[in-house]
Amino acid sequence: MEIRARSVLFNPGPDELRELTAAQATARLTEFGNYDIVTTVTARSKGSTFIVSDQSHLHTDPVISREAYDALAASQDAYVATRDMIVIDGYIGDHPTARMRTRLVVERSNANLAAMQRLLYFPADDTAEPELTVIYTPNLTAPGFPDDRGILVDLDDGVTRVFNADYFGESKMGGLRMWDAAMYRRGGLAMHSGLKLMGTDGRRRAGLVVGLSGTGKTTTTFSTAGGGAPVQDDFIALFPGGRVYGTEAGTFAKVYGLTPESEPAVWHGATRPESYLENVAIDGDGRLDWFDKSHTENSRAVIAASDIPGFIAPANVETADFMLILNRNWNIIPAVSRLTKDEAAAYFMLGETQGTSAGGVAEAGKALRVPGTNPFFAYRHEWQGNRLRELLDTCTLEVFVLNTGRVGGPDGDEQSRKITPATSAAIVSAIANGGIEWTVDPDFGYEVATAVPGVDDVEMLQPRLLYQRQQRSTEYAEVVANLHRERREHLHGFRDLLPEIAGAV
Repeated sequence: MEIRARSVLFNPGPDELRELTAAQATARLTEFGNYDIVTTVTARSKGSTFIVSDQSHLHTDPVISREAYDALAASQDAYVATRDMIVIDGYIGDHPTARMRTRLVVERSNANLAAMQRLLYFPADDTAEPELTVIYTPNLTAPGFPDDRGILVDLDDGVTRVFNADYFGESKMGGLRMWDAAMYRRGGLAMHSGLKLMGTDGRRRAGLVVGLSGTGKTTTTFSTAGGGAPVQDDFIALFPGGRVYGTEAGTFAKVYGLTPESEPAVWHGATRPESYLENVAIDGDGRLDWFDKSHTENSRAVIAASDIPGFIAPANVETADFMLILNRNWNIIPAVSRLTKDEAAAYFMLGETQGTSAGGVAEAGKALRVPGTNPFFAYRHEWQGNRLRELLDTCTLEVFVLNTGRVGGPDGDEQSRKITPATSAAIVSAIANGGIEWTVDPDFGYEVATAVPGVDDVEMLQPRLLYQRQQRSTEYAEVVANLHRERREHLHGFRDLLPEIAGAV
């Protein structure tokens, strides 16, 4: 695609991008020597995102006709022709089987977006033409769209056009959403998932960590407990035989409430001069307040892999051994449960969790069901569950649900128990290294743990026992009945979902 602009700065280096970012009115130099940028848009704009298609039956999410899109594309191209632009080239993915050459074209006045994206692309050391392109004009509105903002996804031509948004997530996801669709067309399944290695060098197992932003995916992926080492934070593709492929050379990590103790790897990276922050509260002297939510609770850091302690390049991991489906819940979901293949596809499709600020005000704090915990899949959502079920028959991948919230009640309820990161880390270590004892749960049919090395509280493992001891068995039974009804109704609402998946809960 030819770029017609007043001027184009092709692939500037980190120093030049830093200088351009420093000139932005919304950029502040922090106490750590990196830049913090305050944005107008503080989360992804789901309601403004449309797939370009004249075949709406192929997509669950909203579509825009090709004719309407072409008119908007022409208006954006005309605008770009009058602006100074930056081009950043790189690869999504570092393995030849799944990598795709990708290009970001963005207004020079928003150079921070180019600087941040440069950290996440794998370097392009060739002159190949881009397969995927994101054209990003933060200062051009899309009248008639929600908030006059548009994110238009043209899967046929591999182009995403972003109007009137300055949140970096739209650049990052603009490429990943199209890569996601391409992996599906190639016979795999892209997942909103981290990837980590566990155990000693002599017996290392690779685990997928599937979950919505803010549910503990990054915390779980970057935890070093049990010999853990991070491989990928946000998106991977699973292919037959359990083969896995990563996407990014870094992370776009949520940093609200960050401390050196809570997430040491993220803290280390977020405080490097080379990283970039977004919407972290900062005073006139550059001091950061990670707990101030005056801008948003969805404050972020873009960190290069080289600044993540222990990081292992995705191309060095061949297959996955287990998968964790994260569910930040607060009632009767056990700290861990083990699933059959049909159950795995069903709980993957349920995508149950509590929404966070990453999804905007419409999702924060609400009980959600997001198929595959992947709000970026561009085709019919049930195709994800069907593809996962097919892939599970080709490999020995074990699948678990991991509750990263509470049991017995919400935060502030004295009867409830918090599942701490240390508890989750002990469970993940035991999954990787063995030692969990299992029994069948009488209410849901999946397996729950009776003993986990490093976890002393059996009531977290079997919430029924907590409710029984607190004489809340009637409440427990009501939640069980409601979950069964709601889950069945939800799964049967997917037109093309395989019946064995819909009937597994």
